[in-house]
Amino acid sequence: MRNKLLIALASLGLASLTAQAGPTEDLARTCNACHGLNGVSVGPNMPNIAGLPEKYLKTLLLQWKSGERYAATMDRHVKGYTEDELAKLATYFSKLPYVAVVQKADDKVVAQGKSATERCETCHGATGGQPDDDETPKINGQWAQYMELEMMKYRVETTKMPHKKMRGNVKRLAEEDVPAAAKYYAAQPK
Repeated sequence: MRNKLLIALASLGLASLTAQAGPTEDLARTCNACHGLNGVSVGPNMPNIAGLPEKYLKTLLLQWKSGERYAATMDRHVKGYTEDELAKLATYFSKLPYVAVVQKADDKVVAQGKSATERCETCHGATGGQPDDDETPKINGQWAQYMELEMMKYRVETTKMPHKKMRGNVKRLAEEDVPAAAKYYAAQPK
């Protein structure tokens, strides 16, 4: 009887520890279906979110919640979360390691993309892996299809995309350079 009581108390203690240590992980599990286990997407139109800057992630989440930024689905997903929960999610995913999913691209396309991305270097770095601040995401090894879709949103003036510098730079790209730029960064390991 005493052993059963000790086992029961130990189980309650473990359950209590799990409840204390895991609320953010429980929240983050809802992201796995689209963004992959630990924020590493299996592609190609869903971004990896692990290891992106906390400030960047928090800003995006709050912009979707407020309706300031367009999203096909994320705005509906975040509506039910409090600002504190969104901040915890941003912190959680920012602390995970960034995983570049390097995608092969034709040498000619990579050269075209590199040539077209001079403006991108000022914020994201030459290969997309050296952002200049904590509000800019790494884009090296990010899914090319996702990046192309995002850049196309910035090209449409009526689409709510609040980052003005990004909008201006993407609109200056020739339309045929948009997929090449996305493939260039997707092919970069660092």
